[in-house]
Amino acid sequence: MHGYNENEGSHTYYVYIITNAYRTTFYIGVTNNLARRIKEHHENIDKGTKTFAAKYNLKHLVYYECFSWVQNAIAREKELKGWRREKKLNLIRNFNENFEFLEGRFL
Repeated sequence: MHGYNENEGSHTYYVYIITNAYRTTFYIGVTNNLARRIKEHHENIDKGTKTFAAKYNLKHLVYYECFSWVQNAIAREKELKGWRREKKLNLIRNFNENFEFLEGRFL
């Protein structure tokens, strides 16, 4: 019989929101390495890769949440993607009142 493994699921997963310089378009994603993922968004823009984030020049982090379980992170990502724009803006403002670009915390 296997007991509970306290290290099981002890990873960190992030749900994050990035935007463009004008803060007009948003992308919501989930990752287990926020620094790497932000760099990938920057690289996709630089290379002209055809992704939603690259097309709209979305590279500035304005919101993130941490989760220990990937299933919870994915569920939260889906929840946020279903929200209306105004509700997303309120979420960002409650977390990041001045809508500052936060990627410097991770890069």
